[in-house]
Amino acid sequence: MYPDFKAVIGERRRALTDFLAQALGPAPSFVWEVGCGHGHFLTAYAEAHTREPCIGVDLASDRIARAMRKRNRSGLAHLHFVQGDARLFLDAVPPGVSISSVFILFPDPWPKLRHHKHRIIQPAFLTQLRPKVREGARIYLRTDFEPYFEDARLTFLEHPQWRLVDEAWPFEYETVFQQRAATHCSLIAAPR
Repeated sequence: MYPDFKAVIGERRRALTDFLAQALGPAPSFVWEVGCGHGHFLTAYAEAHTREPCIGVDLASDRIARAMRKRNRSGLAHLHFVQGDARLFLDAVPPGVSISSVFILFPDPWPKLRHHKHRIIQPAFLTQLRPKVREGARIYLRTDFEPYFEDARLTFLEHPQWRLVDEAWPFEYETVFQQRAATHCSLIAAPR
């Protein structure tokens, strides 16, 4: 017998909403890292920004387990890691809570043309994200795969709810992927 996938997704969404309500408490906004991996960047960010709740999301449970160990060793009560899909996570953000910054660092570039549909920077994702961010929010994207960077740049340029901005990167911390990259490209987008 196959599970009722709509029921499973609904239960997962309710669990995420309950978790977020508890983790954020009265905080009106939080910093979000999509594809947080082992949590290196977000842990360093949270250590430097102790007043901002920070939440990292990744699909791989082993990565989240490692990120949680970093969090616990650092004693950062305002830092949280969640195993899950970014789109499902967005659906679970409680009303009245907004995202102040989104970091997407070295996402899987899905280089084969037939796999481009799996890239996180897609018009549908940006449309879903827009009502969840506060005014003045930013998306920070960094990649070492120039074709993905160009595709993402065009997606932002063509999207009616986002615009590219020329600003300084807000927090530098060299990730594992950045250490391995010969070069990297960055862009910053803001809501229209």
